[in-house]
Amino acid sequence: MRTLREVIKELDKEGKAVGHFNFSDSNQLKALAMASKASGLPVLAGLSEGERNYFPIRHARALVDRYNAEGIEMYLNADHTYSYEKARAAIDDGVDSIVVDGAQLPFEKNVELLKQVVAYARQKDFAGIGKRVIVEGELGYIGTSSAVMDTLPAGAAVTEEMMTKPDELQKLVAESGIELAAPAVGNVHGIVKSGQPKLSISRIAELAKTAGVPLVLHGGSGSSDLEFRDAVRAGVRIIHINTDLRLLYRDSLRESLNTAETTPYKFLTPAVEAMQRFLVQKMKLFHLS
Repeated sequence: MRTLREVIKELDKEGKAVGHFNFSDSNQLKALAMASKASGLPVLAGLSEGERNYFPIRHARALVDRYNAEGIEMYLNADHTYSYEKARAAIDDGVDSIVVDGAQLPFEKNVELLKQVVAYARQKDFAGIGKRVIVEGELGYIGTSSAVMDTLPAGAAVTEEMMTKPDELQKLVAESGIELAAPAVGNVHGIVKSGQPKLSISRIAELAKTAGVPLVLHGGSGSSDLEFRDAVRAGVRIIHINTDLRLLYRDSLRESLNTAETTPYKFLTPAVEAMQRFLVQKMKLFHLS
């Protein structure tokens, strides 16, 4: 099977993107595996710090390895990691990539944290005791909640003035050694009831030209298919979706549980299948050139 680094490099050449979807249990992970198999496309499965407190990385790693052995091209990502200690633990537990989120830190502190994690990832690789983990950094605040919100999170960079600037992102990449960069381009985590802000496709294009590494779009929930297509064409190579999938899972389960059914696999199956259909649609959308 290809490495995640090889997948991203190939997608960058082809002008396509891979979907990243968070999961909290084995049912969501099963839906991801089924979607990857049905579409024939690679997929990134992500665990945030909160999610991996519930579903440990080592457990997820064992399941992902089993899916890999069955020919499913799935990769495991440690999403939104806020400290060096948590980053070390995630790398030790066998992730393929890690998001080090220093977006709310002062620029120099963000760089310092990223450099520490990059150095540890490389040290493990050089020592021959671990895979070469891809380290992603963030620049620009897009909120932290994967929920349905009444209004925008305070301080979220959704105006052109507040969005990530090309020269600053270029500096972050150069000084930290990261291989992926997640900017603020009008995206926010979660879904905003009062109206989802629009992505700045022009800012994505500017950043893609100067960053020096592939771009990652966080906070994809609530964005339109057209925006996704434009973002990929502008230079995004990984797209994160979490809230949309959580809502679909919850609502599908509610419908299944509103019956006399008591057998878990019977009331869980419709939810897994609904997630699979959603995932296949998004994965194929991101893969269009």
